[in-house]
Amino acid sequence: MMLTRSAAWLKTSRFTPSWREILAVPGRGLSALGDRMPKGLYARSLLIIITPIVILQAVLAYVFMEKHWQSVTARLSAATTKDIAAIIELYQQFPHDPQTKQKLERIAQDKLALSVEFRPLEDLPPAGPKPFFSILDQALSDEITQRIARPFWIDTVGRSDLVEIRIKLEDTVVRVFARRNQTYASNSHIFLVWMVGSSLILMTVAVLFLRNQIRPIQQLATAAEAFGKGRDVANFRPRGAREVRQAASAFIEMRRRVERAIEQRTTMLNGVSHDLRTILTRFKLSLALMGEDNAETQDLIKDVDEMSRMLEAYLAFARGDAVEQASATDIAQLLEELRADAQRHGHETRVSFHGDPRVTVRPDAFKRCLANLVSNAQRFGDDIVISGLRETRYLTVHVDDDGPGVPESQREEVFKPFVRLDEGRNQDHAGTGLGLAIARDIARGHGGDVVLARSPLGGLRASVRVPV
Repeated sequence: MMLTRSAAWLKTSRFTPSWREILAVPGRGLSALGDRMPKGLYARSLLIIITPIVILQAVLAYVFMEKHWQSVTARLSAATTKDIAAIIELYQQFPHDPQTKQKLERIAQDKLALSVEFRPLEDLPPAGPKPFFSILDQALSDEITQRIARPFWIDTVGRSDLVEIRIKLEDTVVRVFARRNQTYASNSHIFLVWMVGSSLILMTVAVLFLRNQIRPIQQLATAAEAFGKGRDVANFRPRGAREVRQAASAFIEMRRRVERAIEQRTTMLNGVSHDLRTILTRFKLSLALMGEDNAETQDLIKDVDEMSRMLEAYLAFARGDAVEQASATDIAQLLEELRADAQRHGHETRVSFHGDPRVTVRPDAFKRCLANLVSNAQRFGDDIVISGLRETRYLTVHVDDDGPGVPESQREEVFKPFVRLDEGRNQDHAGTGLGLAIARDIARGHGGDVVLARSPLGGLRASVRVPV
């Protein structure tokens, strides 16, 4: 009964891990391993190909060493041990005089290729260090123990081309020098050279093959990125494997459809713009002929002017300046032009730029993006600071002012078309609510974005960040 209660307590105790905790341990290990794995397709493909090659070569090496080297070394060691045992047997059968020793030494040298020496009785040297690969040491020791059964000492580490063996008898110590290839499979270097050479050849083929297979994918990614930034994709055509060619062909067809849709939209907008401008021009002409003396005519003229500004803003937002080609632009000079425009409108403006000013953008569109942000800052602030930074991968431009700013909860709301804040600063009362929307649309057309934050001047900071 007590044991049952103890088991129940252990089940409900906090010291007993749950099945979720047990499964989470290998999961965390796999997650950590995944974080250390390469992220690129080229590196992962090489890893997939090279890892089996290395494992296969390691298995082959292990099997060869365990089966071939060990068996061959055991046979060679057994043959050498038998020869030594025969010399010892002959020595014990005949008188132990110097002539007998000389004859046995000559027979061992001529017939068995062994250098034998009968030394005075002495203690054997202490055991020396074992070699790193102890196949020979172990095989030879086992054979001498089984076939001769006498105290012995061997040295397989000393002289590289010879193996020294000392066997202690009743009245002498037999010292034997044998060539290493008599007791050991000494052609291991051939296998090692073959193993390393074949691995290098396979890995070289894998690297060259994968490089040619990955390059079309990289070119497709580069073309897609360039098209997303509004840049021209020159000399791009499907290459590589069938699946990569299909993806490249699909991208080219998608690009054609997008360009055709943009062209059709531009044509339609140009037609609408022409017709509406014509009507507005007639209105202005009629109002001019009517005279500007009465108040009603002046109100109509203001309405027509406001309608013209709204029409231009709507068309600019709908057009998106997507038809303009990207080119290398001096951003520092562009910022200076914006500063000069702001100064003419009576706003104190400072400009700074760091890094290489030459950046590939659509110049008119990018200037319009920054001009909208500067114009927005002019409406609500007196002091304006424009700062640019060209880094390795990105161009960042900050427009700071000392105005009232925008609450953090509404900073994304002001980017929606036609949205105005009650206390906001998206546009003034005469605007259309499209300034920030157009700026973000142009920035995203370059592969970047526009974000709002609190300015060091106390107002709003509008930051444009685009890849270079």
